[in-house]
Order: sequence, then structure tokens, then C-alpha cells
Amino acid sequence: MLIRKLRAGELPPMHLLLLADPSPKIVRDYISRGECFIAEEGNQIIGIYVLLPTRPETVELVNVAVDEVHQGKGVGKQLVLDAVNTAKKNGYKTIEMGTGNSSIGPLALYQKCGFRITGVDLDFFTNHYAEEIIENGILCRDMIRLSQAL
Repeated sequence: MLIRKLRAGELPPMHLLLLADPSPKIVRDYISRGECFIAEEGNQIIGIYVLLPTRPETVELVNVAVDEVHQGKGVGKQLVLDAVNTAKKNGYKTIEMGTGNSSIGPLALYQKCGFRITGVDLDFFTNHYAEEIIENGILCRDMIRLSQAL
């Protein structure tokens, strides 16, 4: 598997981005301001993440998505670790991210990759998304905020 930055003029794989964030409007907004990185196996894109600068020396990992066929094979972990290393190489001192309260698997993964919970944005998803998000039988209501010093 190769992880690389999306080339100029290359369209990001929206079908993957929408796996992690169901709002096309929100996705288009942050990919226009951030940098997309894709994981390829052969000629197939199997994963993606986006790094979005937010404040001086701080970047946010706003989307980590893996094609459903390739989930459970460690691709997500490789993407998260690559994002951390890329942020570090680019001189950032802190990497942040947020995930839904119902995203049990990703929440565990991010902590295994060195992220720590720093807060909760109450009602983030119910206030910013028109459609309810249900994962693991749980209403996705709050955003769990995590960060890591680099």
C-alpha cells in the first residue's frame, strides 16, 4: 500500500470522504482548505485522510476513511499514523481531531495511535447535520475532541 498526497487536478474520492462525513457541503468546504492524502493498493484508492491547518502550529485530521472492502485490515491505523508523521514533518506541534460519540471503533483506534480526549462539543452533530446519524445503535450527537502533541 502506498500513501501519497492527492495531485493537483486529481479529484478526491468523494465516495470515501462521505463514509466518514455524510455532509457533501461540509466535505467540499474542508477539502478546499486542506490537503488530501490517499492510500492506494495497485491502481485502486482504498483510503483517504485530510489535514486542515486550523491555528499556528496546529493541524486537524478531519476525515479518515477506508473503503468498506478494506476495513478491518489495518489501513485506518496506517492512515492515522501517516497523518501524524506528515503533520510532524510539516512542522506542526499539535494534531487534533474529532469523532462522533457513537464511533466506538474509530475512537478506540485514535487512542491507540496516541490521541487523548480533550473535550466534547455537545450536540455538534445534531446542530450541524440535517439527517440523524446512527452508528452502533447509538444516536451520533456529540463530537469527541482528541489531540496529540507532536
